[in-house]
Amino acid sequence: MLFTMRSSLSLVALLSAGLANATYTNSTPTFTPQAMLSSPRRGSAIPNADGTLALYTVATYSFEKHHNAHELRVMNLANGTSWLFSNSSGISNVNWLGDGSKIIWFVSEEDGSTSFVVGDATAPSAEPISAGSVPGAVDNLKLVSIGEGTLGVAFSGQALPNGTLYNSELAPTPYSTGRAYTKIFVRHWDTYITPQRNSICFDIGSKGLSFIAKDITLNQATTTKSDVYYVPLTTFTETSPELKVVSTPNLEGASDAVVFSPSGSSLAFVRMAHISYESDKNRVLQVADVTSNLTAIEFFASEDGKGAWDRSPSTLLYSQDGESIYAVAEDFARVRLFTFTSDPTNTTLPSIIFKDGGVTDLHYQGEDKLLISSSSYLDNSVFSSVDPSVSAATNASSGITTISANLNSLKAYGLSRDFISDVFYQGDGDYLVHAWVIKPSTFVEGQKYPLAFYIHGGPQGATEDLWSTRWNMAVFAEQGYVVVAFNPTGSTGFGQNITDGIQNQWGGRPYNDLVKGWEYIEENLPYVDTDRAIALGASYGGYMVNWIQGQPLGRKFKALFTHDGCFSTLAQYSSEELWFMQHDFNGTLWENFDNYARWNPANHTDAWSTPHLINHNELDYRLPIAEGLAAFNVLQAKGIESKFLSFPDENHWVLNQENSLVWHKTVIDWLNEHVGLPVYSSPDDTDYRAVLQNGPWI
Repeated sequence: MLFTMRSSLSLVALLSAGLANATYTNSTPTFTPQAMLSSPRRGSAIPNADGTLALYTVATYSFEKHHNAHELRVMNLANGTSWLFSNSSGISNVNWLGDGSKIIWFVSEEDGSTSFVVGDATAPSAEPISAGSVPGAVDNLKLVSIGEGTLGVAFSGQALPNGTLYNSELAPTPYSTGRAYTKIFVRHWDTYITPQRNSICFDIGSKGLSFIAKDITLNQATTTKSDVYYVPLTTFTETSPELKVVSTPNLEGASDAVVFSPSGSSLAFVRMAHISYESDKNRVLQVADVTSNLTAIEFFASEDGKGAWDRSPSTLLYSQDGESIYAVAEDFARVRLFTFTSDPTNTTLPSIIFKDGGVTDLHYQGEDKLLISSSSYLDNSVFSSVDPSVSAATNASSGITTISANLNSLKAYGLSRDFISDVFYQGDGDYLVHAWVIKPSTFVEGQKYPLAFYIHGGPQGATEDLWSTRWNMAVFAEQGYVVVAFNPTGSTGFGQNITDGIQNQWGGRPYNDLVKGWEYIEENLPYVDTDRAIALGASYGGYMVNWIQGQPLGRKFKALFTHDGCFSTLAQYSSEELWFMQHDFNGTLWENFDNYARWNPANHTDAWSTPHLINHNELDYRLPIAEGLAAFNVLQAKGIESKFLSFPDENHWVLNQENSLVWHKTVIDWLNEHVGLPVYSSPDDTDYRAVLQNGPWI
């Protein structure tokens, strides 16, 4: 939706205090799952126009109160100090209004509508002003100056088939719960498809709006094609603006990351080439002038069609003067920030301007700097100021100032980067495989520690130097493990050939990479006790653990853990995104049956014998719960020590903090018991144990 707002407005900021510096002693607290889950979680820092203040949110969960406390804060970017603006949980989509200190935010009302509220970031006690409302739930607020003190405003929301805004509170309740479908999707991720629709990837400029939408003439579950559209706007009050499609010759895959230049004249975005491959390389494209020619030109194009820059950016932003483009991309197990000229005829490859940890968001900070939000293994939120010209000239070794680190790199828990390293070893071909090695803070040279052998999901994904509350490597290491987290064939950020190499190789090259990884550990990491090893993984990583269970490598582990993993590749048509398996198995089940059967863990259940914990959740429509039940049924029928954990209200991920704590305690206790480490749960810890439905507490 679009409208205009007149204002003279200003700025804001915020940040929560970091933990104090500390070194490890015998009394140093352990970084436990509960400590991790109750750590303050900061949102991205959003700076004001002159780059002096920033807005951000903080959510802190209390296991004593069983409550999430919310704060909207304002930070002084000169010194990192902050103040509370509001502790209301109903505030969302906070943004600056123009060049002053005024801010605007959404408030969700009980009748399903959304109110627009304006306040002053420098006067948190002042009464806010109502600026109107819309009759439904909306999100993704964006604003742009369109001249003479006027702002263009856009936001997204679910719409009915006739295009009107949907309001769940006003929708009639049907007498029957029956649902009928004549095409797929039937359900997606954790939700059944309803008549309501939404599009959330868009940007606004001073001359119009651009958004991305899937091609509705194609099968939505077997193709990934989405197109970029441009809507020219003069006043932002047009009722029937013209809709134009951006042309991208020879590219027909998914589009993303659409962004206007500051002038509103140019438009950049990324697009994939293949129509049914979700992990194809993102290519950067640009429409130089949206008012004249909507044919996009590709950056770094090459004669072989692969592109000269072997990275796949996910986020774009023009520089303040429009002469450069900033791009966030995975790169060797980090998520880095690059810059390159906005002239697509210039073949100079991008330069790194932020290289440590993982970039999660970026915004202009004044006229010539960037405000970067990032995280790492040791901190869930870091705000940094970057001078792109200085940083680009020094390969990101200077020109970067840390403004605020939320958890102070977990120094209060005795952790540091000294316990984290990455290694490369020869894979199952002419390529190197990357792995992270994370030691416990209590590590002592000369001693040996049990091995936690971790395999990421995707499979086109990566274990990166990013904070996670689902798979936090430091949490597992602090139990007393050396964690080795692998990025085998199929991983992203190491070049498209590595990513593409998993096609029709699910249990082939990646498994062989992991076998070679085991051999590397035995030969090069003398402090790892491979006689006390456990393996764990989620999604594709869970598939791989199931595959390993039926292979010789499975006999080397004391215990296994599969989270929402695939048991039978022949059952993958119960999933929703069919393009995924049709690409990875190089065809359909009926045309290429052998490709699906070749890497099927169910074919090797005769060899299963290692104790195995299975977690699978009821709202997981990516890999339905039958996959986990089938694996557990096999384990039980064979008399193998095993356990099944499930959450009826969780999907492919366990997100609720209380559920997550139970998940962590169940998983860690299971693994620790099998390698001789103390269990994490205390004997009287009944509040955070899953209830055994056919027996006593577990």
